[in-house]
Amino acid sequence: MHEFARYSAPSTADEIELVRHNPFALVVSAAGAGAPAATHLPVIFPQRQEPPAAWEGVTLLGHLARANPQWRDLAGREVLLVFSGPDGYVSPSAYGYTPAVPTWNYAAVHLTGTAELVQDTAGTLDVVEQTVLALESQRDPAWDMASSREKFASLVEHVVAFRVRVRTARSVFKLSQDMPAAVRERVRADVTRTAASGPALAKLMRRHG
Repeated sequence: MHEFARYSAPSTADEIELVRHNPFALVVSAAGAGAPAATHLPVIFPQRQEPPAAWEGVTLLGHLARANPQWRDLAGREVLLVFSGPDGYVSPSAYGYTPAVPTWNYAAVHLTGTAELVQDTAGTLDVVEQTVLALESQRDPAWDMASSREKFASLVEHVVAFRVRVRTARSVFKLSQDMPAAVRERVRADVTRTAASGPALAKLMRRHG
């Protein structure tokens, strides 16, 4: 990812928050001379620890179907994890002046790190259960998995779990920071109405604009 100084994340904490609340990542790996492989799947922080304050020493968890051959490209190799926050098209009609050009507002975090496969059944089941905990923690009320643990255990042989030890973090939070305050307010109102993730994008703009 190419980073722009004027669109840098306000802090590492903001990067971590985006990853925690938008865990559906794109996991990209490459093997040999072929094109990179990519899979969309949830990648989460370990649930038995407090959210980290920095990326140093962080390990993330994920799992994918054993039928997906990408898992064979992961062990001991560098992977790219792409996390995307809310985004939306910004029309010049919201600016209140002309000439003008359109743009796109978004927030994204790219992490690289070394992947390690979880080799044992108990460890794989634990990653699956931690993933459920992470996602259910964002719901109220949260679903209780207790009655389904046997079902999970019966399916775990069809799953490959992995850990990624984060090495680098890059991000872009492009949220109309370079526009005057009055224009940003009009853009926020417009994307709230027109963008698919408009309310979430407007909230992020208000927080970081």
